[in-house]
Amino acid sequence: MSDLKKYIEKRKALDKVFAENYEEGYHDFKIGVMVREARRQAGLTQKQLADRIRVKPPLISRLENNAGDVRLSTLHKIASGLNLKLNVCLSAVS
Repeated sequence: MSDLKKYIEKRKALDKVFAENYEEGYHDFKIGVMVREARRQAGLTQKQLADRIRVKPPLISRLENNAGDVRLSTLHKIASGLNLKLNVCLSAVS
């Protein structure tokens, strides 16, 4: 187990609020990372992507740095602007 994973597990054990909110925060962060990586793989800057989908560049920056409360329609626009398909998956809570 990595040091980061050990820290997270220890923190979850000690901090109930952290434990309860960790998964949601992680998924928000993960969406932003996925968008950033897809944009970079497409060889686009944030401004170029923003221009393609007709939004302001700060929206792309905010989304990549903290994707909390992002609209599905915005993710669909971004996927289309990157010539990608958006897939949404619902799964059981563990």
